[in-house]
Amino acid sequence: MDLLQLRYFQAVARYEHISRAAEELRVAQPSLSRTIARLEAELGSRLFDRQGRRVRLNQYGAIFLRHVDRALSELDDGRRAVREARDTGLGRVSVASETLLTITHLLGSFRVAHPRADVRLFQSNAEDMDRRLRARDVDFCVASQPLTGANLDSIELLREEVLLAVPPGHWLAGRESVTVPEIADEPFVTTRLGNWQRALLDRLFASEGLAPLLSCEGDEPGASQDMISAGLGIGLIPAMSRQVGTDKRVPVAWVHLDAPDCHRVLNLVWNRDTHLSEAARKFREFTTSVPFMRHRLPDPCPERLPGGEIA
Repeated sequence: MDLLQLRYFQAVARYEHISRAAEELRVAQPSLSRTIARLEAELGSRLFDRQGRRVRLNQYGAIFLRHVDRALSELDDGRRAVREARDTGLGRVSVASETLLTITHLLGSFRVAHPRADVRLFQSNAEDMDRRLRARDVDFCVASQPLTGANLDSIELLREEVLLAVPPGHWLAGRESVTVPEIADEPFVTTRLGNWQRALLDRLFASEGLAPLLSCEGDEPGASQDMISAGLGIGLIPAMSRQVGTDKRVPVAWVHLDAPDCHRVLNLVWNRDTHLSEAARKFREFTTSVPFMRHRLPDPCPERLPGGEIA
């Protein structure tokens, strides 16, 4: 039994499909099938139930996969530890986030505090974050939705209200609050399925027995405010955007949505079984040492609203 056999087995077990596993591994399908057959012969037991090129991990394969995952994870961690000990820097920290705008200033502040750290950033939805954490492709996820993978730990970074943003001159502009039924016929600017804004919008409408009317679905939540300002619809925007004054660059009117649990919870999530580099450990300490909003850049020209509130 060699390392190549174990990695081939892990890929086939993940996809349960010979063709897809072969494509990821960049090997010929017959070669991959022969490797798996040799491994099964060595173990004296079938690991998969065959259905053409489609395979299903059986009970023996599931038992073996748990040990293979742990073994390969330890080897990968050992490789990273040697690299970090050899390098002069702090090592690498990899972070995934649903929208890059959420953590731009956080990462910028971290780089200023730790210039020797190698920082890598990925944009991912909840499903992709879960996969990246399981595969140890990233150290941390900054997530606005619950991640359900095994062996995950998390720390809450921010809990904030989500507001309804409407274009200037809209009939809702100037309203203090509005209910979901009142906006049932309004077109919404939102994100695709898998992002927190869409999940929240669908949940709020479903609680009223309604479905939202969508005018635009995108992949970048940070672009929603621009489209709302342009008059393409209304949408859900976190209060953070109002607090940092983005409405002065991208003008919209803000309305409270009279609905239960209309808020976003931002969590820092990591796999407790993953080796963390020194850079990753310092990032976690840095991120959780002060309130998240302290990492935001101050608005250079705050506008005072009625009652003295700063937008």
